[in-house]
Amino acid sequence: MNRRDFLFHSGGGLGGVALAALLGADRARADGGLHHKPKAKRVVQLFMAGGASHIDLFDFKPELVKRHGQEANFGEQVEAFQNGLGPWLKPVWDFKPYGKCGKRLGEVVAPLGGVIDELAFVHNMVGKTGVHSQGTLLQATGFNRPGFPGMGCWVSYGLGTLNANLPTFVVLPDHRGLASNGTKNWDSAFLPAQHQGTAIYPGTKTPIEDLFPDERATFVTPESDQAGGALLARLNRAHLATRVGDERLEARIKSYELAAKMQLAAPDALDLSKETKETLKLYGLDHGKGTFDKDINPVEETDYFGRKCLVARRLLERGVRFVQIWSGNDNGFPRRNWDSHEDVKRDHGPLAYGMARGAAALIADLKRTGLLDDTIVLWTTEFGRMPSSQGGKGRDHNPYCFTNWLCGGGIKGGTTHGPSDDFGYKPADRKSPTEVYDIHATVLHLLGIDHTKLTVRHNGIDRRLTDVHGHVINELIA
Repeated sequence: MNRRDFLFHSGGGLGGVALAALLGADRARADGGLHHKPKAKRVVQLFMAGGASHIDLFDFKPELVKRHGQEANFGEQVEAFQNGLGPWLKPVWDFKPYGKCGKRLGEVVAPLGGVIDELAFVHNMVGKTGVHSQGTLLQATGFNRPGFPGMGCWVSYGLGTLNANLPTFVVLPDHRGLASNGTKNWDSAFLPAQHQGTAIYPGTKTPIEDLFPDERATFVTPESDQAGGALLARLNRAHLATRVGDERLEARIKSYELAAKMQLAAPDALDLSKETKETLKLYGLDHGKGTFDKDINPVEETDYFGRKCLVARRLLERGVRFVQIWSGNDNGFPRRNWDSHEDVKRDHGPLAYGMARGAAALIADLKRTGLLDDTIVLWTTEFGRMPSSQGGKGRDHNPYCFTNWLCGGGIKGGTTHGPSDDFGYKPADRKSPTEVYDIHATVLHLLGIDHTKLTVRHNGIDRRLTDVHGHVINELIA
């Protein structure tokens, strides 16, 4: 018997040996992190696709109220994405203080006021571009061009799984479609394919594509399906034994094995009928679709985002390590994305209220169950909006300054880091902005990972999520 046959028959091939090592590493990482003791085990990333307006939601600017309608004077030449350099435009919603910290919020995101003392805001975020596709990739993968793994992929690769029956990285896209770049935002790129995000669409007829046989295939029985899977597994293992080191096939084998387990675990995780009436009410799921509470609170958006947030909580408590929730993607009219060039109040209103209601419920629910102690919630968008007006009621792209917020998992709540200037145009201290690398480095640190040490050699370069940048923001850590 040669070496290859010996390894295959004794351990299922090199893939089997690697899998055994991986499972052992998973158990160790679940307890102690990869490089140091972690404060968090899991992450929820809330991504607002299109460019959410920080100055209308989170970053109150009295100077804009004072100078509303006056000619915008930036004191420098400004490169706008479109023709968005009209007069100063005050926040389209009134701001009020909330919580012990007294943080001001736009009235459309008032539901977050109930959990405001858990949140830490970063108002001096900067990007590299005002182009949606590049800006989205930068926030999602750490690079503004395709070909790099998503943040959830890196976390999956570094820490492994916390469960045996569900994916490590789950994506809940907007029900209307995918954001800029589509699946590239959560693709594993040069990491093993098993670490890519698994897309799930809660509330639809087929939440997970191809998990079960097509309903027209009546000839497929549970017994025949199981027998076919067993045969396929034997053929794949035999094939793998002759192709040592082919990670693609090993990842495919693992995906088949996981799919079989998900046939039992996934329907249970997605079954919201098991939740109490109180929980459904908390997430805004206690009413029918098609009615409106008021002009800024359409029930549809509350249902859409709240449903994703509740499913996220059910996935987290079942051991999913990274959940990504997307909001906003629709080229129809009026807009149902965050790219509010024409009318911020009309376009942001439904999305913002639905997001705030769902996110606030998720945070409160995680806190109630104790999961918030070791779960990070990260809110982001690809860039902000300009303090000047576009067409009277809209705002142009602003990659020069925008907002992120975080909570849970070791984050110091009720705080604000890095102010923007008086207009929300650029960071107050232009020499010390916060970049996505710093956010990624901080999240990895809380997960027990040194962002400079989580690397993969690819095309002669040691690649990492933070590229060659990034600093842990210690002021955000409790």
